[in-house]
Amino acid sequence: MRNQLVEAYSAALRAIERGTPKSLLKRASLESEELDPIPDVSEAALRDYIKNAGPNDSLMVSLHIALAWWDNAPRELNAWAKDTADKSYERRALVVDALGLDSTTEGLFAEKFPVEIDSGPIIIAPEWNPWYTPDVQRAHNFYWQHYMDYLASQRNWKSDAITSLDVASTRVVERLADPTRRESGQTKGLVVGYVQSGKTANFTGVIAKAIDAGYRLVIVLTGTTNMLREQTQRRLDMELVGRENLLPGTDSQADYADDDDWNNDRFVRHGVRPADVGLPDIRRMTTRNFDYRRLQQGLPALEFERVDRSKKLWNPTNLFPSNARLIIVKKNSSVLNNLLKDLKNSSDDLSDIPALIIDDESDQASINTTNPKKWLEENKKRTAINRHLSNLLKVLPRAQYVGYTATPFANVFVDPEDAEDIFPSDYLISLERPRGYMGVEDFHDLDLTMPRAERTYANSKEKAHIRLPASEDEEAELQLALDSFVLSGAIKLYREANGLQPFKHHTMLVHETMRTAAQSQRARDLRDLWAQAGYLSTGALARLRDLFETDFLPVMDGLDFDDPRPRSFDEVKPHIAVAARRIAPTGDPVIVVNSDKDAETEQLDFDSRSVWRIIVGGNKLARGFTVEGLTITYYSRNVGHAEALMQMGRWFGFRQGYRDLVRLFVPPVVRDAFKAACLDEMDFREELRQYAVMYDGRPNIRPADIQPLVMRHGLRPTAANKMYNARLVERRTPNKEPSSGYPQLDDKDSLAHNLRAFAPLIEGVSKETVWLQAEVKGVSRQFSARFKEFDNATVLKVLRALKWGGPETFAPDLAWIEGLPDAVLRKWLVVFPQGKDAQYSLNGEPGFTIHGRQADASGIRGNADPIHRVVVDALTNAEERTASLIVYPVMNKDRDVATTASTVPVMAVRLHLPEAAVPADRRPLVYKVVSPDKPNYAIVDRTE
Repeated sequence: MRNQLVEAYSAALRAIERGTPKSLLKRASLESEELDPIPDVSEAALRDYIKNAGPNDSLMVSLHIALAWWDNAPRELNAWAKDTADKSYERRALVVDALGLDSTTEGLFAEKFPVEIDSGPIIIAPEWNPWYTPDVQRAHNFYWQHYMDYLASQRNWKSDAITSLDVASTRVVERLADPTRRESGQTKGLVVGYVQSGKTANFTGVIAKAIDAGYRLVIVLTGTTNMLREQTQRRLDMELVGRENLLPGTDSQADYADDDDWNNDRFVRHGVRPADVGLPDIRRMTTRNFDYRRLQQGLPALEFERVDRSKKLWNPTNLFPSNARLIIVKKNSSVLNNLLKDLKNSSDDLSDIPALIIDDESDQASINTTNPKKWLEENKKRTAINRHLSNLLKVLPRAQYVGYTATPFANVFVDPEDAEDIFPSDYLISLERPRGYMGVEDFHDLDLTMPRAERTYANSKEKAHIRLPASEDEEAELQLALDSFVLSGAIKLYREANGLQPFKHHTMLVHETMRTAAQSQRARDLRDLWAQAGYLSTGALARLRDLFETDFLPVMDGLDFDDPRPRSFDEVKPHIAVAARRIAPTGDPVIVVNSDKDAETEQLDFDSRSVWRIIVGGNKLARGFTVEGLTITYYSRNVGHAEALMQMGRWFGFRQGYRDLVRLFVPPVVRDAFKAACLDEMDFREELRQYAVMYDGRPNIRPADIQPLVMRHGLRPTAANKMYNARLVERRTPNKEPSSGYPQLDDKDSLAHNLRAFAPLIEGVSKETVWLQAEVKGVSRQFSARFKEFDNATVLKVLRALKWGGPETFAPDLAWIEGLPDAVLRKWLVVFPQGKDAQYSLNGEPGFTIHGRQADASGIRGNADPIHRVVVDALTNAEERTASLIVYPVMNKDRDVATTASTVPVMAVRLHLPEAAVPADRRPLVYKVVSPDKPNYAIVDRTE
């Protein structure tokens, strides 16, 4: 039955969305007069409805999206925003007042649709021409609106996820060139996501908005495999292109005749063929089954319609009614060569065509990795795919290049001076971590400050999800992984029976080598173990009962999610045989995915059918391809650099309804390598966040300024032939936290040297522990500490004396600090945070706390506690010419500090400089090249 209050308010929101907020009550009242009977649309009725509605209710979604848009609207483009900052409480108060709502409703909005103060993507970009205005967004939103509706209705996305996608995709589209402008021009950007975190959803949103805004040629470069290209083609066909564009005169029936989602009407519907109402159709130049092929006699398919032949295609008269072309290709030299030949042979003027190039997995194949020693003067050699990309940009003067990756290290090492390459010269956008995403930090205890003996399933992520080998018996470990797979499948079936949506896919990934022969042997081993396991009889019940009671039940209780939870094994037992039959309906539970066709027993197809299987594979499953329903992973393969390792983390992603069932079977060396790679990634993103700060309402730096900022805690960040020819000599940023880079724990001499260097500060701080307190965002925060103010010369003397694990850890920071004048920096607030145990001596001075921190192969982590950072920063920001130095004497958190009184601690630090110290030229980095005779070369031979 229709809810007429929802109809009235939904229509009112549509009338004012993406524009100036105006009286919502008046508009809803006008809309209600068209309904029979006329509903009560008073503010009290609206509040009652909001209080009782679920988060996925259509009106709740519309309200959340509208409020989020107003919250995020740039004040430079929206006069109604006045002087309120985006994503601020002041902005929300202004919006609610403009909507004509009272303080009671404002409070309800704050509860149901809170202002996301610290949310949103991190953006590194210079100033740009803001053409993608609210008026443009309102006037051209056909495909974007249908994509949003699809995500809500078919994918069950919550309103906060849709609003986050809306903001992030807008941040990309607004930095493309205006497709209707007279002058041709290109932009190049990079969007950094997380492995398996929804990058495809972001670029689908970008494509939808770009087509709405006037881009008419869209080329999507996927990875290097057919599997990934086909997965991407189907995803875009299903969620963006839609049934109306697929049906008329196409071979979509051949594409999707056996597809459950097509046959069950789960492809997006637009309600009308777009061209019939003056909007662009989307014409596919590739299909699910076929990559791009030479058009031969069909070249007119790449020639664009014009209403007025006397005007250019980019002229709005021609642009908006013309149809868009969508081409989805894998990164294959012959495929790209065919596309380039057809473009060059087209009778259309390529300089007229607003084109968008989406490069998924842009750090794979797209990067130029040739040896610069082999380049001739003014003639750079290029790898094949990089050359084709360069040529695409040459033949399409209006092409906008957007690279997507979760491992950006190689991309930021590209030569920024090479105008024909893909360096993100115009913007770099780091997406926020999506809600519900399960990433590296969900598997590792990065900053857990307690001995291993005290860790539980509730407080330790590693204990909950990672299973290290308990013995040298590999067969026993593999059997345990198989048992976990069957038991987790049975728990999923239990949850289905108790109200959760059906789990279409349930998979286990075995990934330990790139050699196909070894993969085939592993598949045989798994089949033999499965045949002996007794899952269809009583033979496995004792093992599974023990596994449930000692592992799965304690983890479910410790993590305490809202999903239905069996209280005993007897509740799960009826589902064991059902799960086993779904996994091996013909007796074979294994699918092999590699280049050996003889090893394949069936096609891996998550789209057209349910998959409950054990998947054995290598590189085909190592990048980009989503392994749906992945719950158990058996992984022992190691690699040479962090980029490759992270891309093999197929267990990252969204695990709605079964996060507590996910298990990762890995040896300690692989666990530690992933942890180190995670720290590299976290530090890189933190560097980006630091440089994304606006000064005087203007961007701080360009993407070219951030190249050297790649940390290394373990593995090399990317392949050696992608490393940048630069050395950082000065880093001029207000916040400095060298969380790693301290001397190794076995370097006792350096540790003792550093402890002695701190003597003036240790001896000078207050003898008593006191409370430091500050108000942060309206909340009073405090902690206990020993502290004192010191003059600049005293602190600089200490900082100069310190020894570090590497030459670039702190030297660029110190070089800048030493040059700050007295007018900017005069004194330091030095703080030693205290904990419960303040009984340790430093240089003979008693009464200090030794803090436990994470130690790994690269040394110890010295992260500052967030409460310490915000309180000390607030205190120092209140005083001019004052910096702060937080000092942490730290030891390995996995050891009992009380038994290591004779061990020398690592003296970890965190610095905060005055705002006035930010350089006037806004250049935070100063660096020099390693090879002065080759200053512009982005890649050099480097042996590590």
